[in-house]
Amino acid sequence: MTWNVWHVSPFFTSIFFILGVFTLYQVIYDGLKTVLHSKNINIDDDVLNSWFGVLYMLIFIFSMQATVVGTPISWQFMNFQLIALIFCSYFLNIHVKWYFFFPLMLCYMAFNGSIGYWESWAHGLTLMCFYMTLNHFRRSQKNQYSFIYYITPAIFFGAMLWLFMKIKFNFSWTTYIEEWFYFILFDVLLYSYVNMILRDSKLKLHLLEFANHDALTKTQNYAAYSSQIKYLFENSTNNKLHLSMMMFDIDHFKSINDTYGHLAGDKVLQHVVDVVQTVIDANDPKVKLYRTGGEEFNIIFPGYDLNSTKPVVREIFMSLNHLPVEIDGKLIHISISVGVSTLSSEDVEPSDFYTRVDGNLYHSKRNGRMQITAA
Repeated sequence: MTWNVWHVSPFFTSIFFILGVFTLYQVIYDGLKTVLHSKNINIDDDVLNSWFGVLYMLIFIFSMQATVVGTPISWQFMNFQLIALIFCSYFLNIHVKWYFFFPLMLCYMAFNGSIGYWESWAHGLTLMCFYMTLNHFRRSQKNQYSFIYYITPAIFFGAMLWLFMKIKFNFSWTTYIEEWFYFILFDVLLYSYVNMILRDSKLKLHLLEFANHDALTKTQNYAAYSSQIKYLFENSTNNKLHLSMMMFDIDHFKSINDTYGHLAGDKVLQHVVDVVQTVIDANDPKVKLYRTGGEEFNIIFPGYDLNSTKPVVREIFMSLNHLPVEIDGKLIHISISVGVSTLSSEDVEPSDFYTRVDGNLYHSKRNGRMQITAA
């Protein structure tokens, strides 16, 4: 139709079709990831990418093949299917054991009505070897040779796979060479296109990381705190869940800067974050640390009432007070003041919660510092 009506070669429409399929994948995946993150559903992005990628490509492969199954031209969509396989094995880096791959191959051959042909079995086993080779190369490749690792198995296995199709369907050598050439060309275009998307995604991730993390201490910043406390406040209020928060700052931090210099102050902040994060990781990774001011930090405890926070708060307090930080051979002893509170039914906005915790912190500071006020 594309040639007869629009006078556009099917080769060019195939290119746009393939790019469209992978663009749609990226759009749906990004949307799904955004929804899950916005609802605070804790799922690893790589796991989501793997499961969604396999499901999406299986639907793509089977739905395309359904239009030609049982016909003398059932081989015509093979290049699309090979590209989908490459996308899963190489770019999504999904590792599939042979004992999982084998039943999938059997299901596909049964669906395609080709389970009784030796060429189909040879084709399926070669396809499995192709997938595993690409998967292995993807995991062991060196960056400077990445394209060679990528294209070499495609050239070899592509020739083998199309040879089995030629034998089975008895089409001409001209068609064989043409389809093999198209496959290699599609493969190169896919490599260029996906790498372009990945570079863009990495840039976005870097910008997001920069926007939500403090450059000095590498912990999350006030912007990240604001976003998270808004979600947790609404979720806890609507579902009657516990939510507590600890706020602390370093006592007499200005005098540390004035006495030892700002570089010394920076090292103190970095050391404090390292200690606090170590305590949090040892207790509950769901508890999150944020640098919300110069020497001021907030720790959010999702699902904790005031009493439940005491062991972690006390451990952080004991770990930091009189903590010696060595700078240029000198030991700087620090202490902290702490305010802790839990969500109240009287809190209308997250700022109400923040203000109460902040008030407890300043009660500690006004009454001699180096103490915990919890209310």
